[in-house]
Amino acid sequence: MKQKVAILGAGSWATALAVLLAGKGIPVDMWSRRAGLADQINAEGQNSRYLPGVSLPPNIRVDTALAAVVKNAQAVIFSVPSHAFREVLRASLPHLPARALLINAAKGIEEDSLLTLSRVFAAEAGEEETSRYVVLSGPSHAEEVGRGIPTAVVVASRDMAAAAAAQDLFMTGNFRVYTNPDVAGVELGGALKNIIALGTGIADGLGFGDNTKAALMTRGLAEITRLGLAMGANLLTFAGLAGVGDLIVTCTSMHSRNRRAGIEIGRGKSLSEAVASVQMVVEGVRTTRAAYRLAGRYGVEMPITEQMYRVLFEGMSPREAVVNLMSRGRRREMEEVALAAAQWREKNCK
Repeated sequence: MKQKVAILGAGSWATALAVLLAGKGIPVDMWSRRAGLADQINAEGQNSRYLPGVSLPPNIRVDTALAAVVKNAQAVIFSVPSHAFREVLRASLPHLPARALLINAAKGIEEDSLLTLSRVFAAEAGEEETSRYVVLSGPSHAEEVGRGIPTAVVVASRDMAAAAAAQDLFMTGNFRVYTNPDVAGVELGGALKNIIALGTGIADGLGFGDNTKAALMTRGLAEITRLGLAMGANLLTFAGLAGVGDLIVTCTSMHSRNRRAGIEIGRGKSLSEAVASVQMVVEGVRTTRAAYRLAGRYGVEMPITEQMYRVLFEGMSPREAVVNLMSRGRRREMEEVALAAAQWREKNCK
């Protein structure tokens, strides 16, 4: 029998990953904070709260005892909201198997510290443990992965042997996995695209069209890349699955919580009303606050993020934000891209 995998979390993405791995014959133990949810999943054989309509294989078990879930696991996958990552990591550290692969499937930035989640991991577990830390990201809605729809993602680690091990763990005929050594870029691409998805949702809620969405996505990618480069990411990562790939799927799909929340804001709902209507965590809200502060810290121009911050937290109307973006002073496009590429090459290719 294959050694089990532990998944910490019982939301939609955690459940989809459990279904994927269990389909390969791997026993999966999931951890749920809530006993009621664990009992419901075990009894019904599906997670009707977060991933309705997807049947769970019998080799998936849900428990509330964290130590028991991670015991003897070949890999431990963290699939909790980004704001809960430090707490769950800290609670699990005394129980983690010494050689287990540690994979983080959350997408976000810790709001108080402004740390990426890999830096949160290093702060809690120690820098020496980062060689077994892997990030899973890319365009991958749980609703589609859980149903076996063809999907491509990326795993990143400072240790390419760990990335390759994660690649082998997840790879199936319908789930293709690429590796990337750029942990910072993969994390930032996965987190920051949620801000732009909120923006494209707002544009849809206002009744705008495809032109507006394309403009927000393209210029959004530009500011994601600017901040990423300032924080040490690889320029090319943002042209890959964790960058433009995840941006496309999150900004265009109704599976996207961030886009759905944005649509409701564009239609006139308050932030709290919009988030409540989604009934799941909307990561882009906290990420907008964090990215707004990071842009100031690094001196990076992020106009879409700035306007999103003002709409979400300062009471600016979405239409006023559109006017502010459209009436900005004249800018160049290709010269900006060429300059960013030249600066990156100068810094990294000596």
